[in-house]
Amino acid sequence: MQASEAKKRIEKLRGEIDRYRYAYHVLSQSLISDEALDSLKKELFDLEQEFPQFITSDSPTQRVEGKPAAAFKKVAHRDASGREARMNSLNDAFSEEDIHAWYERLSRYLISLQPTTYNLQPTFYCDLKMDGLAVELTYEKGRLVRGSTRGDGLVGEDVTQNLRTVDAIPLRLREGQYPIPHTLVCRGEVFLTKKEFARINEEQAGKGGKTYANPRNVAAGSIRQLDPQITASRRLQFYGYALLDENVRTHAEEYERLKEHGIPVNPHGKVVRSLEEVAEFQRYWNEHRERLDYEIDGVVVTVNESAMFRQAGVIGKAPRGAVAYKFSPREATTVVEQVRVQVGRTGKLTPVAVMQPVSVGGTTVTHATLHNADEIGRLGLKVGDTVIVSRAGDVIPQVTKVLTELRTGKEKKFKMPARCPECDGLVRRLGVGAKAGMPKHLKGDFLSEGVNEYCTNPQCPAKNFRAMQHFVNVMEIYTVGPKILTRFKDEGLISDVADLFALRPEDIQSLERFGEKSAENIVRSIQSRKRVPLARFIYALGIPQVGEETALVIARDLAKQSSGVRSPAAFFAVMRTLSTEDLQELPDVGPKVAKEIQDWFGAGYNRRFLEKLDRAGVETEPQKALASNAKLAGKTFVLTGTLGSMSREEAKERIRGLGGEISESVSKKTDYVVAGAEPGSKYEKAKKLGVAILDEGAFRKLL
Repeated sequence: MQASEAKKRIEKLRGEIDRYRYAYHVLSQSLISDEALDSLKKELFDLEQEFPQFITSDSPTQRVEGKPAAAFKKVAHRDASGREARMNSLNDAFSEEDIHAWYERLSRYLISLQPTTYNLQPTFYCDLKMDGLAVELTYEKGRLVRGSTRGDGLVGEDVTQNLRTVDAIPLRLREGQYPIPHTLVCRGEVFLTKKEFARINEEQAGKGGKTYANPRNVAAGSIRQLDPQITASRRLQFYGYALLDENVRTHAEEYERLKEHGIPVNPHGKVVRSLEEVAEFQRYWNEHRERLDYEIDGVVVTVNESAMFRQAGVIGKAPRGAVAYKFSPREATTVVEQVRVQVGRTGKLTPVAVMQPVSVGGTTVTHATLHNADEIGRLGLKVGDTVIVSRAGDVIPQVTKVLTELRTGKEKKFKMPARCPECDGLVRRLGVGAKAGMPKHLKGDFLSEGVNEYCTNPQCPAKNFRAMQHFVNVMEIYTVGPKILTRFKDEGLISDVADLFALRPEDIQSLERFGEKSAENIVRSIQSRKRVPLARFIYALGIPQVGEETALVIARDLAKQSSGVRSPAAFFAVMRTLSTEDLQELPDVGPKVAKEIQDWFGAGYNRRFLEKLDRAGVETEPQKALASNAKLAGKTFVLTGTLGSMSREEAKERIRGLGGEISESVSKKTDYVVAGAEPGSKYEKAKKLGVAILDEGAFRKLL
């Protein structure tokens, strides 16, 4: 990046971060998530490190948070001796590379102070980074006399009466191994447990009031209530993490003294001796944080030796000797560099954002689907925009918001193409109610949900290729990946997947980079999939609106009506006799789905394709009919979140094996929602509809 471009980006980032911080800390409004704000702050910090000539004293990286609210008395932060003691915050690290970069900067600074004699061999204290509100407590002669928020770092808000209602905060210190000093100043985090957060939201919902987004917001709002009784009703918790005492030798000793005096500290903190152990500590808690009854968003790494920590001093808003090693965020900000259009197996055109690489949910993300032109319009997205990307669990990355305030004026509008980018065929915008004017050859491939652009060319190679990939994946022909499939098409060995079953080893080994053994393995793998369960075969065909569950429903119904469906041709013959009314008799098959199925089997090229599969020797195994007394017969399940003891596919198979059905959406007809770790919106909808929710333990018992 050129210096002139960096300067403009830095100025934009500073303005937006200040706006978000003011809204959050002064107005108590969250305009974007904490994770997205952290991402912007990290980008600003990195740019200022690369271009230090643009660092200014009013940069968000050089000061702490916002101004204290006017409703509270102002109080200056001071240590036990009465000297000014700024309440700093921390810079963030998101990777091992960031941690090593922090340590190198720290080493260079300390060596610069003692260039000939300094030998840096520190230990590190690792603690969990609580997701709550930082406060300062002051005790005199062992009694709590003042509690304050961070405010701007130098002056905070006096919230003593509210903090006195937090049971975890002692009103009087305990005598122990260490004598109680005349004045003791400690800092820590006020937070809310997940259980209490759920209780408060349930109570709010019962009153018809506003529910809260996360426990941190509740904790912060509770401490800043003007009525202490409201604070007391929230059952807040507290952990101390710093003792302002220059006689303490190590950070670990600070924790020991706090505990001796009756101030709770997080029990999971520990001293480690290398950056490798730091990374191991962070990885462990990233994997096990769901076990905790409170939210954490990373770990705090502090130079354990107090003298070294003090010598390192402060840079901008943060101490050099400590850093927040954050977990991979579920949201982050990045820049959309271009928008590409992909052509799916049904001919649908899908715009995809190509972005600057960013880590989200433990994965480096460079692409995110934009769904269709309507979604781009809803977001107001332009090429070059800074966007928020989110990802939770196994959900694909989504662009959730455009930060229009960061625009430079160089961003460009995106328009869906009028011609297919793969075959130059005519593109038509089609959706619900648009069937009447649709070309006959497109009807069998049309998806009726929403309004989308479709390639109208039935011979579109991209459309054909995506359908082939889908068929190969579902049929579990694992030796034929996308690259091999493309090679076979380019070399003229196949025109569709039916041709795969006619391939011989000598056909393949004649190609460059394919030997005799690899050719034999590929053919053997293909031939092993000639006989396949009917439900899987139906799903592999890629019939619009027919997913795994609908395919299973059709296969089970055919098992009741006919035992002769043992080939693609026989299957086609049976399906051609069914009317839309017949199809609607099947569970979860409505008018639209029934019409899509009938249209697919009415298309001549689909009939010819099935006949070709038949001639190639593909056979279908009839689905076993379920016994009427199957344990879960007639029960519909929805899965959400991540299960610890089995994969989602394994859970589905267990349910189906006992006669149950799987649905992708929650409705009043749903019998059970199985909720694993990090459940999504389906969990909330189930609660609203009163649908039974099973945790993993209850689900296993039911099975």
